[in-house]
Amino acid sequence: MARILITSALPYINGIKHLGNLVGSQLPADLFARYNRGRGNEVMFICATDEHGTPAELAAAKAGQPVAEYCAELHDVQADIAKRFGLSFDYFGRSSSPQNHRLTQHFAGKLADNDLIEEVSEKQVYSIDDGRFLPDRYIEGTCPNCGHEGARGDQCDECTKQLSPTDLIDPYSTISGSKNLEVRETKHLFLRQSKLRDTLDEWISSKTDWPVLTTSIAKKWLHDGDGLRDRGITRDLDWGVPVKRGDKPWPGMEGKVFYVWFDAPIEYIGATAEWAEANGLDNSAWERWWRTDKGADDVRYVQFMGKDNVPFHTLSFPATIIGSGEPWKLVDYIKSFNYLNYDGGQFSTSKGRGVFMDQALSILPSDYWRWWLLSHAPENSDAEFTWENFQASVNKDLADVLGNFASRVTKFCRSKFGEVVPEGSTYGPEEQALINTLDKRIKAYNTHMDDMEVRKAASELRAIWVAGNEYLQTAAPWAKFKEDPDAAAAVIRLSLNLIRLYAVLSAPFIPDASATLLKAMNTDDDSWPDDVAQALQTLPAGHAFTVPEVTFAKITDAQREEWQEKFAGKRE
Repeated sequence: MARILITSALPYINGIKHLGNLVGSQLPADLFARYNRGRGNEVMFICATDEHGTPAELAAAKAGQPVAEYCAELHDVQADIAKRFGLSFDYFGRSSSPQNHRLTQHFAGKLADNDLIEEVSEKQVYSIDDGRFLPDRYIEGTCPNCGHEGARGDQCDECTKQLSPTDLIDPYSTISGSKNLEVRETKHLFLRQSKLRDTLDEWISSKTDWPVLTTSIAKKWLHDGDGLRDRGITRDLDWGVPVKRGDKPWPGMEGKVFYVWFDAPIEYIGATAEWAEANGLDNSAWERWWRTDKGADDVRYVQFMGKDNVPFHTLSFPATIIGSGEPWKLVDYIKSFNYLNYDGGQFSTSKGRGVFMDQALSILPSDYWRWWLLSHAPENSDAEFTWENFQASVNKDLADVLGNFASRVTKFCRSKFGEVVPEGSTYGPEEQALINTLDKRIKAYNTHMDDMEVRKAASELRAIWVAGNEYLQTAAPWAKFKEDPDAAAAVIRLSLNLIRLYAVLSAPFIPDASATLLKAMNTDDDSWPDDVAQALQTLPAGHAFTVPEVTFAKITDAQREEWQEKFAGKRE
């Protein structure tokens, strides 16, 4: 039994996430977690709300709430939606937790002890009209490198160059739009990432199995221009982890907090510590996942994220872990995703464009969305959600192939043999051919899932469903029944077992439908089919079942047109 640690990039606290956020991190992470549990591995699947930084303060102010109260409320909202989408976190924590405060301060202290923290007096942009220092992301202007007019103070999304706010041409506050800005001096802590550049470069170069998307972004940040730069890890804000050197005050840093991008990845560890406490366990329960001197040396750690999060997870967070000099577990594999676009444009939380998770669930059950998103995951390039494609995929894959198979088999059996698995004759050449096909395809499916090739796994799963339908058409039990009822019964006996097999294999993608099919087959045997022939004998002759309700209803043209108009890219 392998031990698999899985983390998803933390969803930010300021509102409900859209489908592009979901497919870029949490959903494929859940797919991998469910698959590994199905294979019998020990899994720790961790996520949390990312609650610090200026956006949280501004969202709370807009809502007319204290920021702590706002974050607590939105955490519960996000946790509820995640649960309804079938995201099977072992724990969904909060970056504002006491555990994360302590760990963040601990890491900062260790980095300082190892001469990897520098106190820097720097000039920072202050908005006179807003009455505050502006964090990097709340200053926009023209990129000095490529001329893009919407560059932020920390990075230009157009050319991906790292920037400082003072680099921008014609900057303005995104809070108020004011250009009444001035540069004031303030003191901050910087993580001396540049001292670890060679170490990080060697470590990333050793990850030959990582997606090209992940390593190319990391290498670009390491080597382009001036290469890896030191990064400020403190901010002049009220809300966040107070700056301390371990558990001691940090002279000169009074009133400051750690930068959200410093403490957020540490929350992966913090949330696991939250899990241990919530379950009445001691520190050893979470340390065995995170400390290589406490049992984590045999853990495989996999992270899931959108490509915009890659630099922080390949460089800054590893620099924190390595720089501490302590035996913390480093990530083994980073699965990164491109962007999912929406119907001719981009999903955007800030602009309210696209379908959001709560809206999606108000239209259709989660499995419809899970299937489409995962089978169209933006792995090798950006992908696009269109209502026409969504309708076609649901109708053809879920309704016509999987749902139709379960319906035809169970209803035919009920009409000819009753609601029990029939005895019938022994399996013949057609059945053996199907078993051989399934054996090959399930091995391929397992390989794609092990390798986190999401779209290939979905394609293979659909092919497994199709194989059963093709067998049913060829075997034609409705025709056999007239001449040889025992032969027809054998076809149906295998096909009922195939429904159970489909439920088990499909559970990582469509868990609710899987559970419904297992319940209809009157079994809780969800063991993974390592031996296909044996798996297709799980339900013996005489085993009772029920005919399931419609597994997946088709989406009509009228529904598609209604939704296309209703969700034309603006969240009301």
